[in-house]
Formats: sequence, structure tokens, C-alpha cells
Amino acid sequence: QMLEAMNQWCEYQLADLEDYEERAGVCNIPIEDIRKDVLAIVLKDTLEVARDKAMAKYKHGTLPEFFFSKKGHGTLSRKAYIQEVGGRPVTNFWSFEETGHTDEASRMLKTIFGGTAVFDTPKPSRLIERILHIGSDKNALVLDSFAGSGTTAQAVFNMNRTDGGNRKFILIEMMDYANSITAERVKRVIKGYGEEKKKVEGTGGNFSFYELGEKLLLDNGMLNPDIDLEKIREYVWYTETRTEYAPTQSDDTKYYLSKCNDTAYYFYYEKEMITNLDHDFLTQIKTKADHYVVYADLCAISEKKLQEYNITFKKIPRDIVRL
Repeated sequence: QMLEAMNQWCEYQLADLEDYEERAGVCNIPIEDIRKDVLAIVLKDTLEVARDKAMAKYKHGTLPEFFFSKKGHGTLSRKAYIQEVGGRPVTNFWSFEETGHTDEASRMLKTIFGGTAVFDTPKPSRLIERILHIGSDKNALVLDSFAGSGTTAQAVFNMNRTDGGNRKFILIEMMDYANSITAERVKRVIKGYGEEKKKVEGTGGNFSFYELGEKLLLDNGMLNPDIDLEKIREYVWYTETRTEYAPTQSDDTKYYLSKCNDTAYYFYYEKEMITNLDHDFLTQIKTKADHYVVYADLCAISEKKLQEYNITFKKIPRDIVRL
């Protein structure tokens, strides 16, 4: 097919260039896996004759299906006709007739909240729906890190109701209106809103609302001393194993977390005391494992001994000078 397409410019032919080593490098496969029955498309005419024929095509104005951009100096491109592929040509301009505008979004939000303007410049839900239609499928998990008034949630529910999809969303909002506006809008969209002729049927669906507690790590990267110890242990365990922390009964030291993939984890932490990974601490370890990961403030064991005992020491991120 490519030979036929290229012959619309000038005369080409198939030839074995015996370039197996080069092709193996390009394809990143062993040379023995290269197919030797794949031939190259090469010029049959001389370069001068081929150039004259190609330039005559360019001057004619109607280019063949495959062509090199920039008058032969660019990349190989292919023309696609709208009647063949369906839809419409790609464009980076979206008109407000199709995706809405801020005035429409503000009026909708007022309707949802009984005529009260609760949010400045909300986004139109039709705009978000258009984005999701292009960039996701019916089972997508949509993340909006700046939830604002909750337009993304409404767009997801609208699309699920329209096409029976199973899209889900995670919205994050750090401002104090997260509950009173963002979450409240989602509730009203689910149940329905407006009155009489302006009544809008609910989309159905459900969601959960969570409010985060104190930061576990402060802005300087140090451990927040006000965080509950068990929450810290859960965090350490998850960052190490990517599994949910489930404490098990053990006769090991109280600093023992658990074992995963034959690695035992210890979080040697005391809020009002500097901890030191030394030989006295090692005598407390009772769990048998191929490898050990120990968090502490300091380490008094040499690197050579740590390797000998298969121990990885990790410093607890806190300012021990101030303890």
C-alpha cells in the first residue's frame, strides 16, 4: 500500500537493503527477530528525475494521500478526509454555543442555590463534559485538584445519566467553602434543584465527603509532633509497602510495625526522646526476616554492620536538636 502511495509522486520499487542490524537497533529487538521479508521502498528513478516529478506534483496543487510537508523537507504526513473518518476536523476553538460560558454557569449555580450567587466565575458544566468526552471513557476516574464550585462532579453525573456510564470522581478543595458550596452543590445536583418550570431532575448517584486533618509533614519537611502516633505508623507502613496498615499481635518490641515480602519494619520513635539505632535496640528485635528497615533519629551502627545484618536505616524527619 505504501509503495502504491509513493508511486503517485514518482517511480519507486521494493528492495532488500540488508539493513538488519540498523532495523534491530531502531526497533530495539534482537537482530534474529528482524523480518527479512520486509523490503524497503527506494527510488527507481534517479534523484534528479524524481525531484522534477515531485515538484511538478507540488506545483499542480493537489497532493497525493501521502506527502512530505515543507515542500519535501518535512515529515511524512497523510491526508484524511472528513467523509471517510467521520466527526469533524480537530480544532482548538470551542464556541460558547457548544460548551457554554461563564454567564450560563453563573445562572445555573444561582438556580441550584435558590437564586443566591455563591461563587464567582464558575465553569460551565458543558465545557467539562466536552473535555471528558474527548479525554476519557465511560469508566473513567476523574481527578479535579481545584474543585471550586463542583462543576466537574455535576458534569460526571450528567454524563453518567445520559450514556449509562460508570464514571467516578475525586474532587479536592482547600478553601473553606468545600462543604458549604462544593459538596452542597453535588448534593443538590443528585437530588434535583429549582422550582416549577425551572425544576431540574436529579442525576442520581452518590459521593462521600472527607475533611483532612492536620498535616503529617510540616512545610519544612519535618514530622508534625502533634500527629497521633498511630497515624504516623500507618503513613510509614503505606509509604514502604503500598498496603493498608493492619497491626498484628506480636511479642516483638512495641516499635515493630509488621512484615511484608519477608522485610520487617520498625518505627523507633518517642515524642520526647531522641532514638538511636544501636546494638541495644537490635537485641529487642525478635521477628525473623531476610531484611529489616528501621526508622530512628540516629544510627550508631556502622554501614558495614548494617549490610552484614541486612538492615536499612532511615532517619525520622524531625529536628532532634530542639527535643
